[in-house]
Amino acid sequence: MRGFLNIDKPQGVTSFDVVRAVRRAAHMKRVGHAGTLDPLATGVLPVALGEATRLVDELMGARKRYRAEVLLGVETDSYDTDGAVLAERDAAHVDLEA
Repeated sequence: MRGFLNIDKPQGVTSFDVVRAVRRAAHMKRVGHAGTLDPLATGVLPVALGEATRLVDELMGARKRYRAEVLLGVETDSYDTDGAVLAERDAAHVDLEA
C-alpha cells in the first residue's frame, strides 16, 4: 500500500497520534505526515503511506492556506484557549483595519 490520506485531525490529538493510529490500522511501519498541526488545531493532515513517504518533502514545500479564529480581549496564562483566564478586556474598538 502506498499513497496519501488526507486526515481531518480533530482538536486534542497530536499529529503523531494520527500517524500512530494509521500505522496500526494499515499494519505498516512506513507512515509519515506532511507538517505538524498543534494539538489545539483542527484541519487537514496529509499522511503518507509506504513509498509515498519519499514525497513528504515535496508536499512540505507546497503552497498552503490557513484559516484561524481569534478571540480578542481575553488573556490566559498559556496564551491559548486551554489556559486559565487572567483578564478580560473590551475589544469592541478593534476593527478589521486595526
